[in-house]
Amino acid sequence: MPSFWRLERETRHGVSAGMSSTEDVTMAVVPRELTQNPLHKIWMPCKNGLPEKHTYQRRVCMTNCPTLIVMVGLPARGKTYISKKLTRYLNWIGVPTKEFNVGQYRRECVKIYKNFEFFRPDNEEGLKIRRQCALTALNDVRQYLSVEGGQVAVFDATNTTRERRHTIIRFADQNGYKVFFVESVCEDPEVIAQNIVQVKLGSPDYIDCNTEEAIQDFMKRIKCYENSYQPLDEGLDKELSYIKIMDVGRRYLVNRVMDHIQSRIVYYLMNIHITPRSIYLCRHGESELNVQGRIGGDSGLSPRGKEFALCLGRFIQEQNIRDLKVWTSQMKRTIQTAEALGVPYEQWKALNEIDAGVCEEMMYEEIQEHYPLEFALRDQDKYRYRYPKGESYEDLVQ
Repeated sequence: MPSFWRLERETRHGVSAGMSSTEDVTMAVVPRELTQNPLHKIWMPCKNGLPEKHTYQRRVCMTNCPTLIVMVGLPARGKTYISKKLTRYLNWIGVPTKEFNVGQYRRECVKIYKNFEFFRPDNEEGLKIRRQCALTALNDVRQYLSVEGGQVAVFDATNTTRERRHTIIRFADQNGYKVFFVESVCEDPEVIAQNIVQVKLGSPDYIDCNTEEAIQDFMKRIKCYENSYQPLDEGLDKELSYIKIMDVGRRYLVNRVMDHIQSRIVYYLMNIHITPRSIYLCRHGESELNVQGRIGGDSGLSPRGKEFALCLGRFIQEQNIRDLKVWTSQMKRTIQTAEALGVPYEQWKALNEIDAGVCEEMMYEEIQEHYPLEFALRDQDKYRYRYPKGESYEDLVQ
């Protein structure tokens, strides 16, 4: 029978006579006393009325076990760009994440880069150094995920052979990590050339080279990898979890997404834009509650707020923006502001202002008077502070 039902039945009627002594001890554990963290408003185990230290310091965990993200692809395919963007995003939504760039380990090991010969498949010394750098990086991954409390590590390297990827999978299995591969495939010569000029020419490898020499050397470096490159294969790698990004997002192939964090990764990677675009972020016009110095609520615009909305509408018309899309929250003040633009707009609940809970429509002076502890806690950490019966900014991000 389901364990949760058995626990309820035994709590009401006593432990069944047929249970083993081990089960008897396990099921007889009394739930610990809980206390509420004043900053986050989260219930946690306590001892003598105080939160246990390890639970008090623990962050919310979005993964049931650590995840190792493994980049795959030839040089100049945007792997490091993706790694950095993904690392930043995951940290932003509250998932402790760190990037491990094997190229940086190689530069620390080999202080002076000579030329592409180092990457030739028949260069035994180069192979040995690169292999050792990869192993050193994996050891640091283990330290981060198993000791330092990290939840996601991004292993940024070419990882172009099936043998190298199997080595990483064995490493992950031995340490209890999930593996998710991110392969960037690009056959467009213009995109590759643009990436080389924009990114690789600024690399420490080419700090003393002229542009033409650097481009020629890097193109030869790519050739060193091409002959042994084994892309992720739909048939051979059908048991692996991965996403293939083709030609900078023109096509995607997603396989065996296994959990919440992998689905968040896929969603993010499928919505990365690398082409320049203009995004205007604008607050609503002054509201009636703004005039009174009160937070939250759902009041309309004040006379000055309406004047602001009209000025904003004229500004937008002057920009002559093609295919303009306007998003607003579902609050009255933002919708009134958007109405003045004279263009279609979409309402998103996700854009609603933070819910201040019991402090809604109060002045900050009133909060300080009636809830002095809450007022002080908010000053300590505005990002993670959660209003009583309300939200934190961290909630909005997640």
